[in-house]
Amino acid sequence: MDSNRHEIRVTGRREFLSKLSVAVTGSALALGKTSKAKAAARDNTSPPAPLLPTIRLGDHRVTRLIAGSNPISGYSYLGPLLDRHMREYFTPEQIVEFLWACEREGINTHQGTSPELMAGVFRTLRERGSKMQFICLHSGGSQSAPVKKVVESTRPIAIVHHGGVTDRLFRQGKHGEVLDFVKRVRDAGVLAGVSAHNPDCIKRIADEGWPVDFFMTCFYYLTRSPEELEKMPPIVTVQIGYPFFAADPLEMTNVARQVEQPCLGFKILAAGRMCHKGKLVQEAFKFAFEHLKPKDGVIVGMYPRFENQIQQNAQYTRQFGTL
Repeated sequence: MDSNRHEIRVTGRREFLSKLSVAVTGSALALGKTSKAKAAARDNTSPPAPLLPTIRLGDHRVTRLIAGSNPISGYSYLGPLLDRHMREYFTPEQIVEFLWACEREGINTHQGTSPELMAGVFRTLRERGSKMQFICLHSGGSQSAPVKKVVESTRPIAIVHHGGVTDRLFRQGKHGEVLDFVKRVRDAGVLAGVSAHNPDCIKRIADEGWPVDFFMTCFYYLTRSPEELEKMPPIVTVQIGYPFFAADPLEMTNVARQVEQPCLGFKILAAGRMCHKGKLVQEAFKFAFEHLKPKDGVIVGMYPRFENQIQQNAQYTRQFGTL
């Protein structure tokens, strides 16, 4: 990359991290004045909200807004300070309260990553009478829990091959490992999905007719190789670890509309980069539902520590996601 482009990115990064540090410190002080329950949940004395608009994944009725897992896992994509902030907030007990609050706002599905953690969380939720459904993201490798064990411990409706791993294996010519994973999941009796950041992976799977029940489609191609990045125009939002190119959502949603299977769009808010103004969040939801198929949905991570993001996102889904 040329030196001017590098200078712009470095300056942007320093400025952003400086602002982020101030914001995190101020937010931590504000927490003493605002209870977690009030920030995250609908008042338990009021009736639950009606179910959000739904789509079908196999035999399952799934809300078009699915609660994502990156904040729960401490992946902010905005730097280590916010990562730590999220991990401190999302204790197992708080994850239970978060998903309970999501259900009371009309969301009926959560996409998560850690079967070991979520087994206990869902056991507690189900003891409460929760009907929350679980979609498990799985890296497929030998270091991960076996598929059958995941099914036994968490009772998911689906298991999805991790997007970053999908992109890497396809680049290495090892796409057969992803196909083998899909077959193992289907043999285990649950829906099989594949996630990807690279739209070409989605197109190839669809063109080759893999037995995939649905896709998870990232709005931003975050796993470009250095060679691919060199060819891209220097038009990005602030780069913290990953480059977010403004044209990516159009390309991925174009692919999503062409494939037959349902697609679940994720990172529709550019991993928090479009959250600093309420209008941008509203526009992002509007764009997603207008550019995806009617039978598609979105996965959105939420960090309701200081404002009721659950309720806000549910409202935008009712506004723009009605079929």
